[in-house]
Amino acid sequence: MSNNPSPCQAQACNLQDCLGKNTYHPEKCDKVLRQLYECCQEMYKAHPRSESSACPIPSVVDRWMKDHSK
Repeated sequence: MSNNPSPCQAQACNLQDCLGKNTYHPEKCDKVLRQLYECCQEMYKAHPRSESSACPIPSVVDRWMKDHSK
């Protein structure tokens, strides 16, 4: 077992921290959520068979990115 963190783990932790600080205003974490999904999208593009405990499955990432385009 390696000590390397899962891909996008830092972004997932940032999101968890943000949501903890903004319990009643989760919309304040939209930027942090986008950073996580962008990381996951890049990971899946680079390595389509990748897995990370920090990322939803690729179809969920693709749908979220489509629904939340800039």
